[in-house]
Amino acid sequence: MPSLHVLGSRQFGGADQFYVRLLNALHDAGQPVLAVNRPDSPVARALAGRDIEQVHLALANRWDFWSAWRMRRLLSERAPCVVQTYMGRATRLTRVPKGVPAVHVARLGGFYKIDGYYRHAHAWVGNTRAICDYMIGQGLPAERVFHIGNFVPEPRRFDDAGRAALRAGLAVPADAWLLFGLGRLIEKKGFQDLLAALADLPREIAGRPWVMLIGGDGEDAERLRLQCRRLGLDDRVRWLGWQDPPDPWYDLADVVVVPSRHEPLGNVILEAWNYRKPVVSSASDGARELIQPDRNGIMVPCADPLGLADGLQRALQMDDAGRRELGEAGWRELNAKHGQAAIVGAYLDLYERLMREHLGGG
Repeated sequence: MPSLHVLGSRQFGGADQFYVRLLNALHDAGQPVLAVNRPDSPVARALAGRDIEQVHLALANRWDFWSAWRMRRLLSERAPCVVQTYMGRATRLTRVPKGVPAVHVARLGGFYKIDGYYRHAHAWVGNTRAICDYMIGQGLPAERVFHIGNFVPEPRRFDDAGRAALRAGLAVPADAWLLFGLGRLIEKKGFQDLLAALADLPREIAGRPWVMLIGGDGEDAERLRLQCRRLGLDDRVRWLGWQDPPDPWYDLADVVVVPSRHEPLGNVILEAWNYRKPVVSSASDGARELIQPDRNGIMVPCADPLGLADGLQRALQMDDAGRRELGEAGWRELNAKHGQAAIVGAYLDLYERLMREHLGGG
């Protein structure tokens, strides 16, 4: 089933990483894929080492008529069965020309504005049920709105020597708990709440000191560093910068923290579960779909530093078996509902269904 995938971002956030993962997985499954993205973008570089054809368009903004024209021409020349677009810019600039029997699938990973961006597609995929409900509430036909989640790649393997070297580079006490958080350093990710929560923690929990590792970068980076200093946390927080890939830190962590104020899905939760790590998360939309409180994670109110501090203390005061079971339960949930084979199979089934309906006129 030949498919063409379009993304207009220059970032490497959750949607961008899923774009790369899905293209790689479809290619590995023997499916012909063509990647359309911006030149020298993070996704273009991530795909460069694979035997996946790429076409680079400027996709400069939503009014980039030159890219829109080139996209129509590309669709006419290649005539894929499916063109799948990711996020608003790529979707707005992609219009299937008359006479090209391709189905346009728009994938949404957030509660984005529909009008002017998405309504012209033939079908829509939301990676959470809440996003699907939102699209239907915006007037998109329910019979053409589909829920397919995200998947994460197989965990990498690390040895004790590698872990020891990574830990040594942090200059932390040998017995310190390592907490790990990852994401763009912007307001909705809630790192300001995390720092406030850390300031409320005792210096030792269950007889051991703790150190917070924060991976990421963004417009609030300097503000957060100033907040960290003001709260007297500089000796307890390590700023790792953007991590690609972040896998060694998941492997090293004792607990993964997800403090987001707004998170449609929560790839960090899935990635933590991939390494069987216990998760303490705010109750964002995505977390509420994934976490069963106290069964496969600890969930606390959003934007509540005291609640987050309490959740972290609960996680660290558990015995080893309790923490291990939280992580194992998350791993079981991940593999049951967010495994690569299941998600890729769901997309291929959807493509076949839509093509049958499209070509059959029903």
